[in-house]
Amino acid sequence: MNKSNLIFLDTETTGRGPNDRLCQVAYKFQGEERESLFKPSLPIEIEAMAVSHITNKMVADKEPFVGSSMQKEIENILSSGNILVAHNAAFDVEMLRRENVKVEKFIDTFKLAHEIDGEAEIPKHSLQYLRYYFDLEVENAPAHNALGDVRVLEQLFEVFFEKMMMIVDDEERVIEKMLEISARPVFVKKFSFGKYAGMFVGEVATKDRGYLEWLLNEKLRARSEGDENDENWIFTLEHYLK
Repeated sequence: MNKSNLIFLDTETTGRGPNDRLCQVAYKFQGEERESLFKPSLPIEIEAMAVSHITNKMVADKEPFVGSSMQKEIENILSSGNILVAHNAAFDVEMLRRENVKVEKFIDTFKLAHEIDGEAEIPKHSLQYLRYYFDLEVENAPAHNALGDVRVLEQLFEVFFEKMMMIVDDEERVIEKMLEISARPVFVKKFSFGKYAGMFVGEVATKDRGYLEWLLNEKLRARSEGDENDENWIFTLEHYLK
């Protein structure tokens, strides 16, 4: 595997709930960019419009994603053994699954950011925060536009790729390592919220184990009720509470 096997992809959606669907898809594969709007099977929520600026009027006359030429293109690319690259890839993988597109292999730049940030020095790991943290100069890349995010995504990937190449110095092995990192939950190093914001989780574990137990129960409850499956925090908290 090498970088020619990577498809950089982003979706914009009707919302972030369990039944929401995509309304915009963009990707870049082997130098070619593609982007399109699609009519989803349910209305776009106002909260989603406020982020993506895609309205129901804008997609009213568009074709559905299922059965579109773009769906077939993405299916053909992925079924040929190529690797999807996305930021917070689990979300895009799930959105594609809801549209009958199966993703076998993916690289998640969100998880790579946490892996590379060994000392937990980066305050946030969203795509746009990392864009400016690493001072990426990306032309024609409006935030929360699928194609704009793909352009940022590709440059962010290159930052992480070069950092890992300095350690491994083999393109195929770097991609294999990225796949391994992307396949497991993030080991969260530092709190970014609550009364212990800014403190390392390991430090809190020795100081206030009860807080970690409470937080884990809250995360498990939310998952069991179908609200949120925060696998990264569950994985981290279970590690410290063994």
